[in-house]
Amino acid sequence: MSQDITITVRLVRSFEHRNFRPVVYHGINLHQTVADFISHIKDDIPFRSTLPLPFKNHPYDTLKIIHQAHGAKTNELVVGLEDDDKLILPPERTLGEAGVAHETELAFFCKKDYQTYKANPVSKW
Repeated sequence: MSQDITITVRLVRSFEHRNFRPVVYHGINLHQTVADFISHIKDDIPFRSTLPLPFKNHPYDTLKIIHQAHGAKTNELVVGLEDDDKLILPPERTLGEAGVAHETELAFFCKKDYQTYKANPVSKW
């Protein structure tokens, strides 16, 4: 079975304002480390013509599983705030070891912004 999969990465610019954009990645190898995949995404984002400039310049540094194919979805509109110990991907592990599979949806965000929002999860409209 091929280890090249499709992953949707939700670039989260603001938790409070529910400001995010999905980007689909095809042909992703599950044997690469999370850190390598993060580097790949950071290298790719500036060349995505469909992304507004604020998304291209944001200091993303953390990946978290939002949803997996045939699994339950969170009620949170941007990213669930629970199970960080299971769902935030450790940089040193491979994507496969971290629980990523075909059609997994990941959130990519700045950890500091996430922690601030998690301490006071209030949406601003």
